[in-house]
Amino acid sequence: MSEEIIKSPKQSAAETRHIVMPDHTNHYGTLFGGTLMSWIDLIAVMVAQRHCGREAVTASVDKLNFMEPISLGDHVILKASANYAGRTSLEIGVQVSKENPYTGLVTRATTAYLTFVALDENKKPCPIPKIKPESDIEIRRYENAILRQEANRNLLKKIKDNGKV
Repeated sequence: MSEEIIKSPKQSAAETRHIVMPDHTNHYGTLFGGTLMSWIDLIAVMVAQRHCGREAVTASVDKLNFMEPISLGDHVILKASANYAGRTSLEIGVQVSKENPYTGLVTRATTAYLTFVALDENKKPCPIPKIKPESDIEIRRYENAILRQEANRNLLKKIKDNGKV
């Protein structure tokens, strides 16, 4: 029997930056939500692949909160980490901040939670490493991810019981 693999969130975490250019904006001069969503998905898949050590695909975008508009010329900072791992899937959290390049003021703009599924050579879901949170922030994110998983299961059960699925 093979030894179970356990990874900490920091082993697969990633950070990237973008500058908002004119072709990224809408007619209000703010970043298109769809552009930001693609940047979020790209950094999240990098974290998922690093954690799983194999191909991983987006299963769902579980939550996306746009809190502050991001304007033309702003720097966009995306930080992502694995919050929770089940048997074949994992939750990735992405924190998006905007930075004024002239003042250095950084403001949280968006948060997102995505679920990814690891795939084997036959494109079927396969087991992934467990997560062992180490820092207080990693533990909080892990515990909150479990709460989100439970809430999603309860919601799906209520919808099914209501005959809507």
